[in-house]
Amino acid sequence: MSGLRARQKADRHRRIIEAAAALFRDTGYEAAKIETIAAQAEVSVGTIYNYYQNKGDILGAIVSMEVNEVLNAGRGVVANPPANVGDALDTLLGIYIEHSLHYLSKEMWRQAMAISTQLPDSPFGQAYTALDRALTEQIRALFVRLQAIGLVRRDIDGQALGELMFNNMNMMFIEFVKRDEARIAELRAAIRRQNRILVAAIAV
Repeated sequence: MSGLRARQKADRHRRIIEAAAALFRDTGYEAAKIETIAAQAEVSVGTIYNYYQNKGDILGAIVSMEVNEVLNAGRGVVANPPANVGDALDTLLGIYIEHSLHYLSKEMWRQAMAISTQLPDSPFGQAYTALDRALTEQIRALFVRLQAIGLVRRDIDGQALGELMFNNMNMMFIEFVKRDEARIAELRAAIRRQNRILVAAIAV
């Protein structure tokens, strides 16, 4: 019975997240109502509040799902990177960028960023920061792997390099979500252009 209950709980959670993500994209985060999410997920309003304290917590769960999926995909790149520093970096960052609008719209990203900035010590803010750190750590791990196979200079501080690369990508992503007309292809081209300078400095 415990296995059945766990599956039922996971199914309810999935339906809530999928319904909320679709509603947030279609109507906007601010206009979306918990009651509508519950109706579309075919659960009661009380069930939603058993999982989440408020609408922001639901948005946080969607962000977490998004980032954890790209982290899972990124592990394969770190384990078996392309045999070129620029290609390896472009492949990993490309996973992050290309998947960024799979569950979240730009408006949803703007709302998530605003909540994490305004309430950094809240559960949402702390979770958002932890996800950023996980992405930074994965970029650092890629550089460590590239150092191990002789593609990146060993005298380079991998931690600092991972932080630098993430911070630059994150800044450019923030600018990207500010403008509804901005396209992913433009963002990736801009990141590649800036990364060429760094790659030239660190590659063996």
